[in-house]
Parts: sequence; C-alpha cells; structure tokens
Amino acid sequence: MRYTKKPRIFLEMKPNIDTKGRAARGGIALVFFLAGVCLVSQAPVFAGIFILIGLFCAFEAWRAWCAIRACGIKLPF
Repeated sequence: MRYTKKPRIFLEMKPNIDTKGRAARGGIALVFFLAGVCLVSQAPVFAGIFILIGLFCAFEAWRAWCAIRACGIKLPF
C-alpha cells in the first residue's frame, strides 16, 4: 500500500496570531454573522455574504490563523 500525503492546505495553516488576535476575529465574526441574520428578510444576497464572512472569521479565530498575515501584511492585533 502506498503512503498518501495529507492535503497541504491544513499543514501550511500554522497559527500566526495570538490570543488577542483570536478574540478580535471572534468579535468580528459575531458582528458579521449577526448582521447577516438580521438582513435575511430584507436583502438575502447581502445576508449570505455577511454570513459567509462571519463564518470565515470564526474559522480564522478557531485555527489561530489570519489570511492577511499569511500574505505577509503586518496587523496591530
């Protein structure tokens, strides 16, 4: 049986933010998610976009990983 490699995306997503950054992304996720839920009846397309952004921010907080920092841009938190 041949050894198969794991997908590289999860191996390269090393934590690059600290607890303060995780809390900031968690707060941003909550704001976007709640805004999306509030907009569902009025603007479903924007609500879906806001909910997706909120879910991505929650993923960043959960993995202690920031996509912007992974691109090499420095952030204050």
